[in-house]
Amino acid sequence: MDLLYARGAFPGKHLMTKAKPRIVTDGEPLADDAAPAGGTPASDAAPGEIFTTQESAVAPAIDPASPERFINRELSWLAFNRRVLEEAQNKRHPVLERLRFLSISASNLDEFYMVRVAGLKGMVNAGVPTKSDDGMSPHDQIKRIDAGAGELIADQQTVWAALHTELRDAGIAVIAADELNDADREWLDKQFREQIFPVLTPLAIDPAHPFPFIPNLGFTLALKLLRRRDSKAVMALLPVPPQLQRFLRLPSADKNARFLPLEDAILLYHDKLFPGHSVTGSGLFRVLRDSEVELEEEAEDLVRQFESLLKRRRRGDVIHMKCSKSMPDDLREFIVDHLKLEPDEVVLIEHLLGLSDMRKLILDERSDLQFKPYIARFPERIRDHGGDCFAAIRAKDIIVHHPFESFDVVVQFLRQAAADPEVVAIKQTLYRTSHDSPIVSALIEAADAGKSVTALVELKARFDEAANIKWARDLERAGVQVVYGFIELKTHAKVSLVVRRESGALHTYVHFGTGNYHPNTAKVYTDLSLFSADPALGRDAAQLFNYITGYAEPASLEKIAISPLSLRGKLVDCIQQEMIHARARRPAAIWVKLNSLVDPGLIDALYKASQEGVQIDLIVRGICCLRAGVPGLSDNIRVKSIVGRFLEHGRIVCFGNGHGLPSPKSRVYISSADWMPRNLDRRVEALVPIDNPTVHQQVQDQIMVALLKDQAQSWTMNSRGTYDRDPQHASRDAFSAHTYFMTNPSLSGRGRALKIDQPRPVAIITRRD
Repeated sequence: MDLLYARGAFPGKHLMTKAKPRIVTDGEPLADDAAPAGGTPASDAAPGEIFTTQESAVAPAIDPASPERFINRELSWLAFNRRVLEEAQNKRHPVLERLRFLSISASNLDEFYMVRVAGLKGMVNAGVPTKSDDGMSPHDQIKRIDAGAGELIADQQTVWAALHTELRDAGIAVIAADELNDADREWLDKQFREQIFPVLTPLAIDPAHPFPFIPNLGFTLALKLLRRRDSKAVMALLPVPPQLQRFLRLPSADKNARFLPLEDAILLYHDKLFPGHSVTGSGLFRVLRDSEVELEEEAEDLVRQFESLLKRRRRGDVIHMKCSKSMPDDLREFIVDHLKLEPDEVVLIEHLLGLSDMRKLILDERSDLQFKPYIARFPERIRDHGGDCFAAIRAKDIIVHHPFESFDVVVQFLRQAAADPEVVAIKQTLYRTSHDSPIVSALIEAADAGKSVTALVELKARFDEAANIKWARDLERAGVQVVYGFIELKTHAKVSLVVRRESGALHTYVHFGTGNYHPNTAKVYTDLSLFSADPALGRDAAQLFNYITGYAEPASLEKIAISPLSLRGKLVDCIQQEMIHARARRPAAIWVKLNSLVDPGLIDALYKASQEGVQIDLIVRGICCLRAGVPGLSDNIRVKSIVGRFLEHGRIVCFGNGHGLPSPKSRVYISSADWMPRNLDRRVEALVPIDNPTVHQQVQDQIMVALLKDQAQSWTMNSRGTYDRDPQHASRDAFSAHTYFMTNPSLSGRGRALKIDQPRPVAIITRRD
């Protein structure tokens, strides 16, 4: 922790002095089970509070009207990505899993620049002076981001250097060219001749050969050459084709794996690529381009427009470049000048570029260096009904907790609907799904069987637009009624609706999810899937689909709230009700679990509730613009972030309803929406109440309490806006919510087994002031 938090440019960190260009230089295994139930509270704890915090500093009071009450969105994201990087140093994780965290951290930073920083640079270039909620101009934010990102990149390189050594000790080595032996060179000669040379295109740069287009995320070797016959200096580029493997695995007689970076292999054969020339200097560089796409408000054909925009994305402006520190200054300046970059948009890398590619070193055969495989449970209650999803749902609502319970139940629900002759209609939203989506296959099968099938395919799912266009075409060919939703709104709600004929009448079954219909991400994202035959939820879901397909705003909804129409108002009303309970001296509490908390209106509502005495516990994995524990502003608000083996993705909201939390009389909701302006104002989202007592107990008493109690993978925000690891995180007895979920079956999916084997309850522990 000390290594990575020694410097930084996010809240509470010291700013790094920005050089031009910036120069970048160089536990224990997871517990087998959760900590025992019934932990002893701290002797000085306040009754009813949930988790321990480590307060490192006391912040001064902040005027409730001052922009300082907000943490900058972009800097909060950088702080989150630093927590991800911290997991690459967490000795509780196997070494290949730590390598995966390093790769994720690097990939996250690339996307952050391509989207968020690109947007800020666009504002600066357009002269847009709009300040962020915390009072920073776009220019000021970019300066702070560049400084913070520079520190993050430096620490990524340091972490890679450490992991590189540890991997080598474990039998996975990324070697340098001077470590090749004669057998390696013989193999590499053949590999280069047959597999690499044919796809390389060496490019000399002179008046007759203009500077080429450098693709987004692409690697390019830059070379200074000297022509031997006349000693003429030549600048040349050698784009590294992305179709080639980034790391060449060398033959080995034992189980050890040795890899040579592709760029190092290519440089060994410069004489084959530039015969008659000597290399006097070289280096590798990689560019990031603006990858945000914008929609015209009036687009006649969204699909055609997005096909065009995807091509344009590949040619977006260059906003950031990393290059090897070994590159000569004049060669770097030559590239920077042609790409029209400012010096502070260039970062020099000491070790390896493109750390997002580290995931390619995670070898299937080295399972001993990865997390122990986890096989998701299938809800026993569905098996109690002979695998009949409809019978199980008809008997009682069920919630499935992914990835601890299998996503196959969602697929089975739709496949059963497709094959069931009594099903007459299926409606489905698709935001993100896999390339071999069983969901899409089920919808096509249903259409082929003559059922009425409607699919809302969201084209504006960033970086998944191309896949969604393909699915839209396939669905249309099968006879599915495909709609693309609103031009100005993204449809982010996750809803399935199945209409079935039973005893001469039509009955509706619904699925509301907090995550995407994606079987691959469902193995690593924690999400909730609610199945219900509640007629009111069915009617609300039907109105939601009518709103999406026909712009028919619901006159009223019986249970759910949707954005952009009523979700924000519902949340504000619930917060205000807790304030009323607090004023009346009734127990008042709010628990919220989100990916991001950005919306200033809801943050201010939480601040006011805190000032009224409402006890508020927030689990915010990523961006959090709210400041916790500030005297007079947010004394009663606690914020924690959980970063671990699984990515916490589900959104849950609990209100004490005058009874405190946890309580069987509380109001519990699941949602597809984070608390961000885009989710509340510019997306179609759903907030769904949990009414069934068993499901209510599972979400509140099992899931939320376990997450609030977690120590092993938790960070707590202090009153300065920075995060401290839970002080017990390194203990062998540290409670891990993910381990608890893996080893304790959920309530609503147990069926008859629940009477025999109750899940072990999660003991509430208190917070030390």
